[in-house]
Amino acid sequence: MAKNVIVAQSGGPSAVINNTLRGILDTCRGMPERFGTVYAGFHGIEGVLKEELLDLSAQPAEEIALLGVTPAAGSIGTCRYKLKSKQTEDFDRVIAVLRAHDIGYFFYIGGNDSMDTANKVAVLARERGLDVIAVGGPKTIDNDVGDAEFRLIDHTPGYGSVARYWALNVQGANEENAGSSPADPVLVIQAMGRKIGFIPAAARLADPDREMPLQIYLAESGLTLEAMPDLVNDELKRSGRCLVVVSEGFPVGSLGERKDSFGHTMFSASEMTVAQIVVNHLNRVGLKARGAARANVMGTDQRTVMMYASTVDLEEAYKLGQKAALIAVEDGSGYMSTILRDPGPVYNVRYDKVPLVQVANSERAFPQAWITQSRIDVTDEFVRYARPLIGDHWPAVPLVDGRQRFARLRKIFAAQKLPGYLPQAHRR
Repeated sequence: MAKNVIVAQSGGPSAVINNTLRGILDTCRGMPERFGTVYAGFHGIEGVLKEELLDLSAQPAEEIALLGVTPAAGSIGTCRYKLKSKQTEDFDRVIAVLRAHDIGYFFYIGGNDSMDTANKVAVLARERGLDVIAVGGPKTIDNDVGDAEFRLIDHTPGYGSVARYWALNVQGANEENAGSSPADPVLVIQAMGRKIGFIPAAARLADPDREMPLQIYLAESGLTLEAMPDLVNDELKRSGRCLVVVSEGFPVGSLGERKDSFGHTMFSASEMTVAQIVVNHLNRVGLKARGAARANVMGTDQRTVMMYASTVDLEEAYKLGQKAALIAVEDGSGYMSTILRDPGPVYNVRYDKVPLVQVANSERAFPQAWITQSRIDVTDEFVRYARPLIGDHWPAVPLVDGRQRFARLRKIFAAQKLPGYLPQAHRR
């Protein structure tokens, strides 16, 4: 007999996250004998706790199709809420909501913290004797889910698109810097990524032949703020100008940091930015050229600009959603759908599963072997790894009256059957 479904997502969104959602939904719709009504937890696990379940089965087919070209999380929302072991009332509430709505399948899309939530739901359902299958779908622009050997997952949906964003934006930044270098010889560009270097490393995709005066400062480089002026001035002596891409997690001292509920530093909400501190330091120490350094801080547009989305990333995100639904039917609870790269010079991938317990709270670091000896660049091996992920074509984003046509889901919610509830972490 068919059982109902909840799908939700958490953490920072990406340009392709809705394609994983669409892959799950399309597969569930194609198997009505297994899957009943598909609900979305509105704003992730918080929506489940509040019993705010958006009815996806009631949405027009056109709007579901448009999820494929709709970025970020505006359609079903996301959250940064973590189910912690001491929050026993939250666990009781999750079970109550699943029972009340005859839920047999729970899909959670997200990164390492989100896979922890999916794993906790899987374990909780098993312990409480509830017949609920919990499966994760990977997502993170940081590409930090998994293991150092890339055996659990090769890359996560969202990374290919943000890598493409950086490849194309650094090309534009180089044109700007080349033209304005007599007055502004140094352009410092801050990249997202906390302490994980995959995003700033993608700047090298703009210039695989190393013709630009480009320096890349990863948080993992081992360099300090004090080392930067000499390195930048060396490039100024060679080229007369310099592009500096710096990770938001590069160590520069206190930023007046704020942290989210996962415990992650929210650099965009801090009192200072890494880029501004770097610019201030370079200008204070002095440049070996006329003019000054200036800063450019990229923000959440890295994960919301649909025209920069990688078509490879879009396709893979959808297939990982499909795979998650098939895992639920064929393998049962406690897995995440994963993508693995076949060996050889031609890019080809396959889709598989990995136990949630192996990826929950995992945090893959940028390989030290992919950082050059100079510590301000990445190797050709990284370029070979990342280049296929950014694709070769523009996504087909429909325009209506000159504006992008995104999915607009109707606010059709399941009737609430339980008393109102305030998640434990929100109580004061």
